[in-house]
Amino acid sequence: MPASLVVEARGVSRVFPMSAGPVTALRDVTLHVAAGEYVAIAGPSGCGKSTLLHLVGCVDTPSSGSILFEHRDVAALSEAARSRIRLTRIGFVFQRFFLLPMLTAAENIELPQAEAGVAPAARRARTRALLEYVELVDRADHLPSQLSGGEMQRIAIARALANNPVLLVADEPTGELDETTGEHIADLFDRVHADGTAILVVTHNPTLAIRASRRLAMKSGSLVA
Repeated sequence: MPASLVVEARGVSRVFPMSAGPVTALRDVTLHVAAGEYVAIAGPSGCGKSTLLHLVGCVDTPSSGSILFEHRDVAALSEAARSRIRLTRIGFVFQRFFLLPMLTAAENIELPQAEAGVAPAARRARTRALLEYVELVDRADHLPSQLSGGEMQRIAIARALANNPVLLVADEPTGELDETTGEHIADLFDRVHADGTAILVVTHNPTLAIRASRRLAMKSGSLVA
């Protein structure tokens, strides 16, 4: 197993209590992502992929087993410490972008830096660099409603990279895009990976999954390959 692990799931299960009885979303999942690695998980809707991402992303904690982020047990950390990890060590990319509609593209990228305490001049410089990185400098002052789906996802990726995370977590990042636009996003993920950021992506898209250096499959809450 790689020595430089970013995140590790050890025998993780997640059970959600429901009025009709408990629902097991994950069953005894073991997974690791090393520094700079690109891992894709494929599987049908409802198989537990997003639940696993929430655990890996320190948004949730397991019912049993453990999640270690940079060798620290996430469940043993305070909520403030987990929040700091989410803000500064992990970047999140979602299927539906989740850009704040009242902020411009540049302001969306700048917001997580402000929350992390980055000085105004430094965050403006970082935002400009990221707009150049995703080739959308000319859209800096546009609201999300003025952007195409592909442009919104590129801004969302720039936002996810704003605080130089060690891990990019992506949940169906091409799910609402046409095939050509999805290819452009896949190309951008290749570039992020080449630049040294670890990536964990869950996807239905085989064209995106094939780009990863390691591919896994999930079925009924378990990793099967």
